Amino acid sequence: MSAHPALLPPGSTIGILGGGQLGRMLAMAAARIGMSCHVYCPDPDSPAFAVAAARTVAAYDDRAALEAFASACAVVTYEFENVPAETVEILSGLVPARPSGRSLAVCQDRLEEKRLCEDLGIATAAWARIDGPDDIRDAVEQFGAPAILKTRRLGYDGKGQANVMGPQDADAAWAAIGEAPAVLEARVPFVCEVSVVAARGEDGTFAAYDVAENRHDGGILRVSRVPARISPEIADEAVDVARSIARALGHVGVLAVEMFVVRQAQGDSLLVNEIAPRVHNTGHWTIEACPLSQFEAHMRAVAGWPVPSTARFADAEMTNLIGTDADAWQALAAQPGTALHLYGKAESRPGRKMGHVTRLFPLGEMPAD
Repeated sequence: MSAHPALLPPGSTIGILGGGQLGRMLAMAAARIGMSCHVYCPDPDSPAFAVAAARTVAAYDDRAALEAFASACAVVTYEFENVPAETVEILSGLVPARPSGRSLAVCQDRLEEKRLCEDLGIATAAWARIDGPDDIRDAVEQFGAPAILKTRRLGYDGKGQANVMGPQDADAAWAAIGEAPAVLEARVPFVCEVSVVAARGEDGTFAAYDVAENRHDGGILRVSRVPARISPEIADEAVDVARSIARALGHVGVLAVEMFVVRQAQGDSLLVNEIAPRVHNTGHWTIEACPLSQFEAHMRAVAGWPVPSTARFADAEMTNLIGTDADAWQALAAQPGTALHLYGKAESRPGRKMGHVTRLFPLGEMPAD
């Protein structure tokens, strides 16, 4: 294996596992700093291919294709956490992989996420490991209902989930998620959902973007607003939680932590919901509202460059375009103060993210809902 410098010069090639919209925006950000991207994805219609310098269409377990991919790249990253851990293990023996396989292994398994938070003393909703319907009934007896059953792996945008209103729902919920290993989480009476998107360098330098307030519909993110309507103390605590998780993982690159804000008589508190070892939908607003976006921050960290400033110069509201929402692109493109992003996907389907729009406002002048 040839030696790879810690800090990659412009003109280097960064490999991206996964060819969705996050990979597309990563490749566009890499071009801004003079890097080329080679995208590896099994789907020949991947939207990231349109903006990449090179592509490989092959299965994630195709060792020969992975070896050829590694030989063409100075470093490899990934755009989503459902890339098989074995794929990153193979590549990391051939070329630096950032973030590491540890970040991937923990964040692609909800049980491991819960255990990490537990080890770090970070609060989550009450939860239990589920390997069958009897475990669901036991957990409901332990911490009550309503609760939500989530597959440990491969769940996103509300997929792989089932509601549990009481022990009578155990068998149906277990069947609904395909009888896959799972966790059951108590429903949380939260006042809002927030997230921290942050970058961590190979030297441990950490910088977080301002906390975003998020609204989901049907398990899919609909809107992210910055700044979040939370106290400065809760905002600082949210950043500290993300810092602790990134440090524990030895993470290099961008990481996102989604949290619930819970209001009690003694004050607000935070519960971690999910961790994503990558750039994140709730950070798309950074493209327009910050000098350096989450995508460029990730590529800089992956390339060994210094972690950039995460300062924000505007308030922002990002709205996902889901399914046929993107059909209104002409009207959206004509709206003043609106940045339209379309992901180049050939077919719109219900629940599919086709693009997003970001609207900017002067600092302190974000309108109410």
